[in-house]
This record gives sequence, C-alpha cells and structure tokens, in this order.
Amino acid sequence: MASVSIQPGELEPVKKNDNDNYAFALTSLTSLFFMWGFITCLNDILIPHLKGVFDLTYSQAMLIQFCFFGAYFLVSIPAGALVKRIGFQKGIVLGLIIAAVGCLGFYPAALIHSYAVFLFALFILASGITILQVSANPYVSILGKPETASSRLNLTQAFNSLGTTIAPFFGAYLILEQVAESMSASQQAESVQLPYLILAGMLLMLAAIFAYIKLPTVEYAQDSQENHNISGSAWQYRHLVLGAIGIFVYVGAEVAIGSFLVSFLNDPNIAGLEESHAAKYIAYFWGGAMVGRFIGAAVMQKLPAGKVLAFSAMVAVIFIASAMMTSGHIAMWSILLVGFCNSIMFPTIFSLAITGLGKHTSQGSGILCLAIVGGAIIPLIQGVLADNLGLQNSFFLPIICYLFIAFYGLSGSKPVSNKA
Repeated sequence: MASVSIQPGELEPVKKNDNDNYAFALTSLTSLFFMWGFITCLNDILIPHLKGVFDLTYSQAMLIQFCFFGAYFLVSIPAGALVKRIGFQKGIVLGLIIAAVGCLGFYPAALIHSYAVFLFALFILASGITILQVSANPYVSILGKPETASSRLNLTQAFNSLGTTIAPFFGAYLILEQVAESMSASQQAESVQLPYLILAGMLLMLAAIFAYIKLPTVEYAQDSQENHNISGSAWQYRHLVLGAIGIFVYVGAEVAIGSFLVSFLNDPNIAGLEESHAAKYIAYFWGGAMVGRFIGAAVMQKLPAGKVLAFSAMVAVIFIASAMMTSGHIAMWSILLVGFCNSIMFPTIFSLAITGLGKHTSQGSGILCLAIVGGAIIPLIQGVLADNLGLQNSFFLPIICYLFIAFYGLSGSKPVSNKA
C-alpha cells in the first residue's frame, strides 16, 4: 500500500530529549500504520457492497477510490505545510480526529441512503489518513539513527501490510455477511454503520492516547541560505519523470485489481463465490504483498533493483494475462498472485526515481508522492472499460501499467539529467 510523506529535503530536524525512549514512540506509531492499512483495504469490501446497494455501474462504484485517493493528491501538500507548523505529534492527533469524523459520516449516509454522502465521508476519512501519513512517516525516519531510518520504515510498513491482510475478514463478517437478500436497499446500506462506528471509536481512542503520551520532541532547523538558491528543477531528470509515471501506474494498477477482486471472484465463470466468501480472499492478495516484501528485500541484496523490478512486473503481466484467458481456480489464483509481485514495486520505483537528484531530492519526492493519485484515476478508467468490455477483459489496463513498470526497471530508471 502506498504511503505519503513530507518531502525528505524539508526535514532538517533538530532533536530534543535525546534520552527519550524511542522504542516506546516507535511501538506507539506502529498502531497508526496498522490502522491506515486496515481502513484503506476496507474500500475493497465497500465497493462491491455499495455497488449492490445503490445499483451502480462499475465506473460509478470506482468513484469510491477516486474520492479516497483524490484526497491524497489534494491534501498532501497542505498537510505537509500544516504539520510543519504544528508539529508531528499534533499532526497525528489531528489526522486521527479528522479520519474519525469521516467514519462517523457513514452513519448519516446510510440513514438517508445517499451515495454522494458516502463519497463525501470517504473524502474526509482519506484526508485524515493523508495528514496521518504526512506526520507519521517522516517522524519514524527521524526517531533514531539516520542510517537505520530505512529499516524502521520497513518495520512499520510491515504493520501496514498486516492491516491490509486482516481487514478483508473484518469487512466480510461485519458488512457483507450481515446483508440478506430479503433486506431493503436502505437496510443493506445500514450494515456499514456498526463497523465504521467501531473504527471511529478506535481512531478517537488513539487520538486521545497520542494527545496524552509524551513523544520525543522534534523541531525543524532553519532552512539554510544554500537551500534557497537551488538552481534547476527535478523535472530535468528523465528517470524522475518516468518514475513518477511508474508510481502513478503502479498505485493505479494495485488499487484497481484490489477493487475488482470481489466482483471478479463472484463471477460464475471464475469462482462463483458469494461476496462475503470472496472478500476473505482479498487477504491473500495483500498478504502476498507482505510476504513478498521480505523476500524481495533479501533478493535485492544480491541483484540490481531495476532488474528485480522488471522481473516482478513481467511476472505480474503473465498472471493477469492468465486471469483474463482462463476461468475457474486458475484465473482466481492467477489474479491473487499479482499481490506477491506488487510487494517490492512502490519502494523500488521510489528509490530508483530519486537516485542522483542531489539538492532536488525534496522536489522529486514531492512529485512522486503526488503521483499516488493514480489510485484515483486508473480504477475509474478500468471501471469504464468493465462496463463496456466486460470485467475480465478490462484487466488489460493493469497489463499496460505493469509493462511500463518493466520498461522503467530495465531502462527508464537509469539516471539521466536533461540539464540545459
């Protein structure tokens, strides 16, 4: 699952209270990574549920991801400026409160049976998650020695993956399994009220905890005059621009596949599973990404990252092609195994794209974070394709995305500056 952070070039921290217990702070922060992975993955349950409740087309159902990931694009930069002003800990508390307000919005949305209100509540929820990520990701990087920042982020991201693996079971039981065909559409819509009220309560409880506990204080150092006089732009680096496209299509493909999984497995030609049963298989998709992350980290100690990225992308293409051209359990497991291929893609594309940017690393990182908006746009396009060409045929769009990622790993990621 993609993450947003403050641009690293902006982080020139001065640490206070160096004797504070960083282990306690990091343990507390892992709960946040778990929560936003959990909440984001619930969209994959929400999409087929609301599609049935409101009798939506695939493209209309994909507005759920459009509103959710659109918030990343619109809120990440203002959130960075806000967190820089109020600090990381207050940013975490504010993000949790806003996310809780979004969850609470599901209650009136179900009562008045309004899809538009559901979408608005999702946007508020995603805005809170964005502020949370912008606060927590760099904070984890700062808490400890700089040389171990990457390992700390990988550890906390593992808890994010754990959240995405568990969420399908929670959503299947509390949302999909509570729906009966004899229920009216309004009654079916109300099945989301309890789960999201529970989430709101958990988020508010975490907000209270993070408002109360004492975390190590971090302040920004004053910007140096040198940083104000940086010439040129990150846009002059071809591998950065292509990397931004890579992030865009990767996040878009990953989110699109996850969004269509329940509907795909529900298809009589594929597995014919009931939605509540199919939802539990989403755990294999996201769980594969969690397992693959550990394997990929070991493999990339021996092999070039670009080649590993290209290999993973081509295997994903083979799996998706198999899912398109076959049926039954072969198609089912082919699409689920794409999750394993996704595991190393986001961090690998990100790291390759910012290689050699020097003083432009801050701007380059910001460009890559904004490219996460692919999670809003690619699923919507695939929804239109599914409405017109059929669900199984629509998966040629993720194939195009992974082919670009393979190209980027082999060729596009090689640092080239287009300096004038």
